[in-house]
Amino acid sequence: MKLDSSFAEVLAQLEKERGIPVNELKIAIEVAFLSAYKKKFGMRDIVHIAFNPTMTEILVSATKRVVEENADSFKNEINYEKAMQINPDIQVGDEIEMPIEITTENFGRLAAQVAKQVITQKLREAEKRQVYDEYHDRKGQIVTGLVQRLEKNNVIIKLGKHEAVLMPSEQVPGEKFRVGDRLKLFLVELPSSTKGSQILMSRTNPGFVQKLFELEVPELIDGTVVIKSTAREAGYRTKIAVTTIRGNADPVGACIGTRGARIKAIVNELMGEKIDIVRWSNNPVEFISNALSPAKVIHVKITDRDKSSAYVIVPDEQLSLAIGKEGQNVRLAARLTNFHIDIESESQAKAKNRERVI
Repeated sequence: MKLDSSFAEVLAQLEKERGIPVNELKIAIEVAFLSAYKKKFGMRDIVHIAFNPTMTEILVSATKRVVEENADSFKNEINYEKAMQINPDIQVGDEIEMPIEITTENFGRLAAQVAKQVITQKLREAEKRQVYDEYHDRKGQIVTGLVQRLEKNNVIIKLGKHEAVLMPSEQVPGEKFRVGDRLKLFLVELPSSTKGSQILMSRTNPGFVQKLFELEVPELIDGTVVIKSTAREAGYRTKIAVTTIRGNADPVGACIGTRGARIKAIVNELMGEKIDIVRWSNNPVEFISNALSPAKVIHVKITDRDKSSAYVIVPDEQLSLAIGKEGQNVRLAARLTNFHIDIESESQAKAKNRERVI
């Protein structure tokens, strides 16, 4: 079957612009053509389909075994006399490739559809490879993109030549986006074969806040200060535990910055989200006390180390602050420290002790 003279040029252009090797496209199209041919004409013969060297024609042939006479087409046989017309040197028992004539009328439209499908699929695969090559080292990092369009609740972000998606679950409650907005985003996941070519981004991931601090605090990059754990309820509050591994540096002060300049830049990026920076300690009593900041703590007792449980007493006037609105402060402190925390006020604790004495 003859092909349009521009077909080879199209494949060459795809190789140049999209990085898809011509030979890869050629083999994929041949395989797809064979599958389409068998569906249309049946699978009785052992059929082969290939392009001619100039890629101006599709050549179809069937493998036949040469028999003396009474050839059985169901057994892929051909009579010796007929085989001689194709190859005069053929012998009985040999195999021969018998050309099969196909026309544009009986196969052309199907072949065009198949070629289009294969090329489209190869373009998708090429885009995935390009995305992976460009971004696989940036997973877990912050990238900057432009809001390209809004699709229902998804925000489509332009990242250079590629698209990323910010799904509703990865958007901070209350944030509004407009086309053209420039956003910082946390690269969560690269595309897989089942998820298309879009990159998945987040502004709610705790790692996003951690990476924002790394952009603002040089001591985190040089290793003077280390973030040990992060707990976040996006749009409301984040707690970060920090420590130092060099000298007498103040890890909390380093993250806050002079007159709060560093943390203010991060809070502005997070649209006013509250951030508590607490000093990490390998002593769980001290760490839990720090994690309940801004509340003051009177006493911490580890009630069960195996189950990571702790009992905390705070001044009466600090109880609501320690627990936080709808339990948020103690909930984040528990995540930060990986301890289950029970809190009581000083008067509640004293009342219990009196009951025990009585």
